[in-house]
Formats: sequence, structure tokens, C-alpha cells
Amino acid sequence: MPPENNTSARLRYDFLLTGHDWAYLLSLLIPFVVYDLALKSLLIFSRPMDPEIGEALGLMQIRMSAPKPTGVGEGLALMQSDLFFNLGYVLLWIGLFAAVRKGVFRWIILGLFHLVTICILLITTIAYQYFKSTGSTLDSETLMLGLTTFDELGSLIASEVNAGVLALVVAMVVYSLLGPSLAASLVRRWRSPNANYSKDVGRWPRSLQVSALGLAAVACFWLSLQPHVGTPGVSKSFARDAFVNVMLTSVEVAQGEELSQGVTDLRVEPIPSAARFVSTPSTKRRNVVLIFLESTRAAATTPYNKALPTTPFLDELAKRSLLVANAYAIVPHTNNALTAINCGIYPPLQASRIRVLAIPETLPDICLPHLLKEQGYRTAYFMSQLKDFENSQQIVQNLGYEDFHSLEDMNTAGFEPTNYFGVEDEVMLEPSRAWLEQRRDEPFLAAYLTSAPHHDYLAPQKRYGRMAFTDNDEINRYLNSVRNQDFFLKHLFDQYRQLGLYEDTIFILLGDHGQAFGEHGRSVHGDAIYEEGLRIPLLIHDPQRFKAGARLEGPVDQLDILPTVADLLGYKIEGGRYGRSSLLQPLPKNRTLMFSCSSDQGCMASLKGNEKYIYHFDDRPDELFDLASDPAEQINLAPERSLDEMKRRRSELVDWRAKVHSMYDEVPGE
Repeated sequence: MPPENNTSARLRYDFLLTGHDWAYLLSLLIPFVVYDLALKSLLIFSRPMDPEIGEALGLMQIRMSAPKPTGVGEGLALMQSDLFFNLGYVLLWIGLFAAVRKGVFRWIILGLFHLVTICILLITTIAYQYFKSTGSTLDSETLMLGLTTFDELGSLIASEVNAGVLALVVAMVVYSLLGPSLAASLVRRWRSPNANYSKDVGRWPRSLQVSALGLAAVACFWLSLQPHVGTPGVSKSFARDAFVNVMLTSVEVAQGEELSQGVTDLRVEPIPSAARFVSTPSTKRRNVVLIFLESTRAAATTPYNKALPTTPFLDELAKRSLLVANAYAIVPHTNNALTAINCGIYPPLQASRIRVLAIPETLPDICLPHLLKEQGYRTAYFMSQLKDFENSQQIVQNLGYEDFHSLEDMNTAGFEPTNYFGVEDEVMLEPSRAWLEQRRDEPFLAAYLTSAPHHDYLAPQKRYGRMAFTDNDEINRYLNSVRNQDFFLKHLFDQYRQLGLYEDTIFILLGDHGQAFGEHGRSVHGDAIYEEGLRIPLLIHDPQRFKAGARLEGPVDQLDILPTVADLLGYKIEGGRYGRSSLLQPLPKNRTLMFSCSSDQGCMASLKGNEKYIYHFDDRPDELFDLASDPAEQINLAPERSLDEMKRRRSELVDWRAKVHSMYDEVPGE
């Protein structure tokens, strides 16, 4: 084809760029824009709850109405940030290709075009999958945590990523690398390779046109930071483009620092580094067993929900135990919970800071295993999970447990997987028996962490079969996992009876956290700040007490366990003060319980009496619920209360957060 040298041809094909460059850019930018908007559309228009899920949640005492479907106009408004970001991204690269036409800098621009586009596509895909799995938006902290601990979290990620997603990612990367060159070569065949850039198009110099493109791109990027927030129940972070949200959260650290300004006393309570148990005339060196029920929400168990026959053994046990009606996790994450329970102090509030618990200097011999070891107790910890997940072994050893038994040390033959890092809890019975048989004549503290109800709820069937609690597969598998855990509890108690240890042992059974299934748009547990994520079962079973059963209304949290164990054994705590008191004594009136999501600047909550306040760091409106009349947390009372009251509740949480942070900021190596 002869070269097109006339002005009209250049205007038709070579406005700012040659036809080759237009083909190169648009062959990647158009699919990029379509892909990004398609993923956001899928999330927006799939928001309404499946009626089947609503019915299944009713089994766990959650009565709620499904959200209204999103209209087209409303959906487009929620895509405002995405539209502006994509427009700005297209204008940016057109401007860069027009401004840098040749030489080494052109090759740099070309490489950045591919690299940045692939990175954004991958982050957008990860954000989509993360939201589908958890109901939470992806932020920079969560992304970096996943990348830096991929060796630990690989099995978790694999459980959520199927072959289709992997194939899509591979195809996307391959096309991003090769597609533009192929498209440009086709255009080169169609057009003469001799077409050149024109110095001027129309009446405006090229430099002005490139500058205009740059300003337009900047304006679009700025507008993408201003999401539409008029839809009830939709957060600002969801309304933002996924990549914009990740980038924005990476520079929002200053927000947390600003929130903490004005907090002068940066200590909740001094860490009781000199605390110790002191014997009294009523001291009895009895055995203590702590059983941590993984991902077990109170309403999924029969003692708390008589209509749900998941845990008949636990229900019978509750009739001869002290049952706490309203017990709460502080942070819905396992290692945070273990710290609160064993050490009686607030744990780190973010998942990204859990690793601080693996540093020996973090917990200076203040935890229950340390305190009992000084009184001649032997200590052991058993878990039906892999030890490498979140550095569990080092954390448990820092809690003070001498003997550590994880899945790697156990005979797993004949046991089915319960999730991506554990097998049936009965795998702990044999190592437990062997350890107990060697320590019949000395007091001990033994702890057991189950795995059965943890995501992804495989609910083994060979040993006990499955019950049909609901037609919803995921919730049915979860409830059957809770049921399987109950069989383990029965066998564990049988073991203590057979070994003659039952009568002289105090058993404390409690959840590490709950589990969510979309009741408030969130799934699993990390950011489940509502009752489904925080309210846990708590039973104290002492064969020498509570024979007719007892009930404590609460509310209580996991910090109450350590002082309660001291009281049950008859020890006095000297040399330091823990932040809570024994459950055997009258609870302080009007105390406030504090909670946090595991993601940084995700959410916090406080509970005063029956009123629960939730602060979302301005990502969505504040919430206030009366749990006595609205246990499902459906009626937000915050708009009816004064701004001063909401400000006070918010300030209490911000101060608490700053103080807890200060406890761990001083740890060497952090």
C-alpha cells in the first residue's frame, strides 16, 4: 500500500500517534478497561443475598431481609471511580506514547506500559477474588501480608482459586505481553510502514495536545478518588476502583496517626511483667484444660441454640457447667485470641502485626503457662493443624507452653482433611493420651486447638457421616464441621475419665472467634465485627462445682479467663494487675468491652450494656445496635443519637487502639 502523505490521511490515522502505536496501545487498553469494569459490575449486581442463604442463616438465629437488587443507574454510580480511573489510565499512556517517540526512553515507556498494566490486572483480579471470599475490600496491608507470607498462606489461597481462575490469569499475562505486538504487526501489514508522526495536527502544537492529555489524565485520576457513596450498606472502599483503593490505603497511614493525636496516656494497663501466682490456704493444685474451639460461633452450638442439634455432647456438658451467655472474642483471629486468653492482655489488633507475638521479648513470662509452671505445673499444647501457619509454634512457645504437638508430629493415617491445613480433631487423642499417661502424678495445663470448623469446611463424612441441616452447601458443611468437633470433645472427655484424671481437672471450653456467612456482607472471620464473628461459646466445667449447672449473662471477653483460672485454683495474683477479673466474682458494673477487626483501620467496636457501637474509620457510617431488641444487628440507631454521643464512643475506641499499639511498639525488633 503506498504511503499516505496527505493531511487528511494523517488526521484519519495518525492523530498524535501512528496507526501502529494506536493498534499497540488500544489492543491492550480496551481489554484492560473492559475487564476492570466487568469485574466491578459482577460485584455490584451480585450483591443481593440468595434466599437459600437467608433461610440457612435462620438456623443460627439470624433473621434478616435480603438487600434490594441494585438498579442500573445506581450500579453506574457505584462505577464512577472505576470509569474515571480507566479513562485516566488510557489518556496517560496515549500521552506518554505521544510525548516519547523514540530512543531509550521510548523503550522504558514501553516496558512500563506492559509491567504496570499486568500489575494492575493482577491486583484487580486478587481484589475481586478477595471480596468474593470475604466480603471485604482489598487494602495494601492485606495485599502485602499475602505476598510476604505466601509460603504460609499458599494453601489458603489455593482453596479459593480454581483452575479456571489460574487459566484466566495466565492467559491475561500472556496476552498482555504478546497481544499488542501481534495487533501492531497486523496494522503494519495493512498500512504502509512509511507513515510518520505529524508535527502538528489541526491548529494546536503537539506539545499542547500532550499537555492537555496529561492534565485530563490527572483530573480523571483525582475524580477516581471521589467515589459515589449514596448507596446504603456500600462502603467508600467498595465504591472506589479496586486498584485505586489499594494505592490509597497505602498512603492512608497518616489517618491512623492523626486519629491518635491527643492521646497522652499510651498504656491501657502496664503489662504485668512481674505478675505471679501466690498460694493461699484455699489453693488446690488441680489440672487445667483449655479447649479452643476453632471458628465456632455461639449460635452454631446447641447450648446457645436449642433448635440446632449440632453439639449434643456440649449441650449435656453445659447442664453441669457454668455457661456464659454473652462471651466475646476481642479480635476475630486465632493467634490474637490465644494471646488474650492465655496472657490476660490485649493482643495486637492487626493481622499484619501477629508476627510480633513470635518475638520472645513480646510476652515476658506473664501468661498462664508461665505462671503455672512456676507452681510446678507441666504444660502442653496440641493442635490438629500445621505449625507453620502464622508461625504458630514460636507463638505458642512464647505463650509459655513447654511441649508442643502439631499435625506434623501426629499419625494422620485414616484421618480425613477438615480444611487446607488440618485433619480430623481425633488425631490429637493419641498424642494426648501418651502425654497424660506420663504425667498422672503431677499437675498440668493442657491446651487443645481444634481445626474442624475452620474455613473451608470440608466436613469429613467417613467417620460420622453428615446431617442435612440446610440445603445451602457451605453452611451445611460448616454446621457438620461443628458437629464433628463435638465428637472429638466427647472422646477427649472419655479419655480423661479412662485415665482417672477427670475429677481433678478443670475444663474451660471457648471459641477463638466466630464465623460469618454474609450476614452483614462479610464472610469468614477477620473483619466480622458483628455478633456472628465475635460472640463465642464459653463453658467452665469443673466436676467439683456447678453440678446443677450455672449461667452467667455477661458480657465477658477472653481477658477474663486468666483471672478466672487463678480463682478456680485458689491462687492470688501479686506483682501486677491484669485488665479483667474472675468470672466467679460479681462482674464490674458498666464496664466497656472493646473489639477490633484484624485488618488495619478496618473497623472497631465497643459494647456497653446492650448497646454495641461500630466505627468503620469513616469508610461507611457509624453503627449502633441494641442487642437486647435487635440481636441480628439490623436496625442502626446511630442516626437517632446525638453527634456528641457518637463522637465520645468513637474517641474511646481511637484512644484504646493507640494504647494497645503502644504496648507492642516497644517490642525489640519491631
